[in-house]
Amino acid sequence: MANPLVSILIPFKNVAAYFEECLNSIREQTYENWEVLAVNDHSDDYSLAIAEGFSNLDSRIKILSNDESGIITALRKAYKNSSGEFITRMDADDYMTGHRISTMVKSLMEKGKGSIAIGQVRYFSKEGINDGYHRYEQWLNQLTVTGTNYQEIYKECVIPSPCWMVHRTDLDMCGAFNSNRYPEDYDLAFRFYEKRLTCISCTEILHYWRDYDTRTSRTSEHYAQNYFLDIKLHYFLKLEYEPSKTLVVWGAGKKGKTIAKSLVERKIRFIWVCDNPKKIGKDIYGVCLVHYSNLNTIEIPQCIITVANEEEQQSIKSFFNKKGQLPAQDYFFFC
Repeated sequence: MANPLVSILIPFKNVAAYFEECLNSIREQTYENWEVLAVNDHSDDYSLAIAEGFSNLDSRIKILSNDESGIITALRKAYKNSSGEFITRMDADDYMTGHRISTMVKSLMEKGKGSIAIGQVRYFSKEGINDGYHRYEQWLNQLTVTGTNYQEIYKECVIPSPCWMVHRTDLDMCGAFNSNRYPEDYDLAFRFYEKRLTCISCTEILHYWRDYDTRTSRTSEHYAQNYFLDIKLHYFLKLEYEPSKTLVVWGAGKKGKTIAKSLVERKIRFIWVCDNPKKIGKDIYGVCLVHYSNLNTIEIPQCIITVANEEEQQSIKSFFNKKGQLPAQDYFFFC
């Protein structure tokens, strides 16, 4: 398997303004043994014509139509029709560096199965990148440099989608695109984590994320904050939650309330703490908020933290460190 076939899965919808740059970046790869499975998700601009034009130029680019609707079913269609030993994704409005595929293939061949090749990413936009996206890019790349991405998986998506590549058999082991849960890239990241695929560290930028007002991640309801919280809580309860420990929710802001309400609906008992004197003593969803110092009376807590302020997060870390409790084991940051 000197030059394994790489299948590049590309769902696309109304990306005519950017699609040529995306497909050109693939055709310019230094690694040549690839195929593109581009699935048209009911575009009503000239995206399909662009894809067909590239397919006529390059037989490695195959065009399919989504029989249903949405990115998940488009990915299923692409994957079903793929033949590669290695699988990766591509967003139709982004572009990749010329050595992205070769770098990832090399990483996977060196590390073998049970690994996921990832790369650093960079946002770009005509309007400039806002501070939130810039911080996310820096945070994600710092994790990718050391391959320690899973350490903070409950904060945000720690796999730089679509800048990843895996063995086909590993993707199948993780359920591929069978899940209907959105955001689909975050859900897949959790399944990589669940199956303990090792993240291969990378020090190079391999992918460029385009940001613009109508990008799907900005406009689709499937990428709203409540979907992210649903995924975090789902996998926390599945993979981390230990009923023998006392579950604690720290924080009574919007995210804290969302988590608390979900736990109440699931009939899961928990203690709710915060440091806001206006909320301490209040009964919300049938749970009375108490001061976080009550944690000192709990022998074995397991804490979900929904406090977003970075300075407060550092104070919370210090609080747990003094108690000898560990991140991603005794306490989990959900933001």
